[in-house]
This record gives sequence, C-alpha cells and structure tokens, in this order.
Amino acid sequence: MTRLLISTGEVSGDLQGGLLVAALHQEATRRGMPLEIVALGGERMRQAGATLLADTTPMGAIGLWEALPLVLPTLRVQRRVSRWLQQSPPDAVVLIDYMGANVNLGLKVKRRLPQVPILYYIAPQEWAFRVGEGGSTRLIGFTDRILAIFPEEARFYGARGAQVTWVGHPLLDTLEAQPSRAEARAALGLQEQERLLLLLPASRKQELRYLLPPLAAAAAELQRRCPGLRVVVPAGQAAFEPVLAAMLQEAGVQAEVVPAAQADQRRPLLCAAADLALNKSGTVNLELALRGVPQVVAYRVSRPTAWVAEHLLNFQVDHISPVNLVLGERLVPELLQNQLTPEAVVAEALPLLQSPVARQRVAEGYQRLRQTLGEPGVTRRAAAAILDALPQPSPV
Repeated sequence: MTRLLISTGEVSGDLQGGLLVAALHQEATRRGMPLEIVALGGERMRQAGATLLADTTPMGAIGLWEALPLVLPTLRVQRRVSRWLQQSPPDAVVLIDYMGANVNLGLKVKRRLPQVPILYYIAPQEWAFRVGEGGSTRLIGFTDRILAIFPEEARFYGARGAQVTWVGHPLLDTLEAQPSRAEARAALGLQEQERLLLLLPASRKQELRYLLPPLAAAAAELQRRCPGLRVVVPAGQAAFEPVLAAMLQEAGVQAEVVPAAQADQRRPLLCAAADLALNKSGTVNLELALRGVPQVVAYRVSRPTAWVAEHLLNFQVDHISPVNLVLGERLVPELLQNQLTPEAVVAEALPLLQSPVARQRVAEGYQRLRQTLGEPGVTRRAAAAILDALPQPSPV
C-alpha cells in the first residue's frame, strides 16, 4: 500500500486539496496502485477520500498579532504529525500552499526522512511579492519538485534551480459545472429587473472583523441606490454563519446567508447569475474571474501588522489580487488598508453595475487571464506527477 501525506490549511487549501485527493485516487486506480492518503486539511479532503490527522481549516491568519491565538493549536498539530511520521512514514509528502506551517513540515521531513520525496503544489506566491531587498525562497532546499500553477511561478523557481512542472491552475477543472446565466437566474428565481450581488468577505476569522463591516455598509448603500439588488453571502465556515447574519442585519443589508455546507454546491449557480462581487483578496478572485463575475477586491490587516510589514520587513507588492498579479495590470479594483471605506467600495462598484463599457473591459481582461492559466485536466496532471515521483520498487 502506497501512503501519501498531504498537508494544507485554511478553507482554500482544503478546496484544492479535495480536488487533488480525488484525482490521486482516480489515477492510482487507473494504475492498479493501492493508495492511502493521510492529510492535514478539512472536510472536503475527507469527503474526497483522505484520512485526516487534523482539521487545519480554522488555522489561518495573516499577521503577527492575528496568529498568536493559533500558536498552541499549531504546536499540538505539529506534535501529532511528528509522532505519525515516526510511526507511519509516508512514501511521499505533498504540500499545498499554507506557507509557514508547510515550510516547517518540509524541513522536518527532509531532516528526518531524507529518502521521502517532497512535492510542493500551489507554492507560496513568492514570485509576486518582495521582502527587504529582494525575493528569496527556502522551498528549493527541501522540495524535490514544485508543481507550479502559474507560468510566472514556474519561471521564478526554475530560474533558482528548482525542479518545476507547470500543471496549470486547478480552478480550470471546476468550470464545467457552471450553468448558463439564464439557467442560473431562473433557478434562483431572479426577476428580469433584479440584479445579484455576491458578498465574499472571509475565509478567516480575522477577515470578518476587518473586511465585513465596510463591505456590508457598501452593500447596504448599493441596495439603496439600485432597487432590485439582491445580496447573497456564502459562508466561508459554519462558525461564521451567525456572525454574518448579525453583522449584515446591523449594517442594514437585506441578504441571504448561504450555509457553509451548501456553499460549494451553490457556488457555480451563484457565480453564473451574479452581476458583481465584493470580496476579499485570494483564490476567490481567480474563481470569480474565470466565471466572468466583475469584482471589487478588498483587504485589510491590523494596523500593527501593516506597520511592521511596511517599515520593518519592507514588504512590497505591485498588486494584491491574483487576477492583477497574473495580468501585471490593475484590471479589478483593489482597496487596501485605509483605502477600504464603504464610500470607496461604492464608487468602484457602481460603474461595474451600471456601465456596459466598464463591464466589457473587465470581460476582455478576464479572457486574457484565462489564456494564461493552462488547460483543464490540471489535477489529473498533478496527480500523475506525484505518483510518478514515488520511489520505484527494485527489480527482483
């Protein structure tokens, strides 16, 4: 029995991990290879056929102070993983995003089990940001192969000596399920004059605190200015549902909160029908772009974290949204830190709701983006590359 350890964290990592787990089982079955997958991840990975060592979906935070409550839970998970590695060493390790924890795990595995291949799938976006005087990476020292999802990512690591395979972006494999706009609007009961606004503020607890208030206030103002505007809010985690409902009501937004258990299933329908999204920065930006939804991107961290990043770490980034990073231009509006006010969100949102010219410009940019991300079959290619990297049995 071949045993893989897959490690990721947060909601987006669990989503990509679930797609990969399913593809690995399919590829292993095609090869006649008995396969066991043990994972640090979440419910999507478990449903796809992985045995969870720990649920890491709630363990995501950006910033110094924001991460402090996660220190003890993270240490407990690390101890559990250390015991498991000693008792049941895997045949290979696959790391998905989740930079801090996965870099530590990769270094530990390379030190304790140097014969075990380590692959990094969806590597941290070091190609897109700079800290201090220039970009640097620790991944190459312990990673045997990087499965790159962006062309620039492949160039970045390849130029620094890594073994890289560009597989394309895994979101491409989710697009076949999207219905037409007419079908989606009919299924959601949208009348001809109604428009649909998606509010996607948070997959982390801190994002509810920093992003939801200005986005909810903007959504309330947009409802006042645009009669017939329906607002739908898919919950990033089940624990967020009552918080979302209370904060939306306080902001004066008439909105439907989609339970987290239903969010994945309803996402293609909602995106197909949506006229606009107000959302956090992250993988969701690419999903919305590939599904053709105009968007306003928002992000904010605590003031101390922002100060440390700017003044002590000299953190620099040209764009924060993956859409703009990949294109190298400001296609979708970005509102960061002090720029993020309800008034600014409304000012960016109204043209995208009301101007055919603005919507067409975004649609054309999305088409250019789509052409840079590869072809469907990404998770199948990634699964094949992972199984090909396994040590081959010695001939008898």
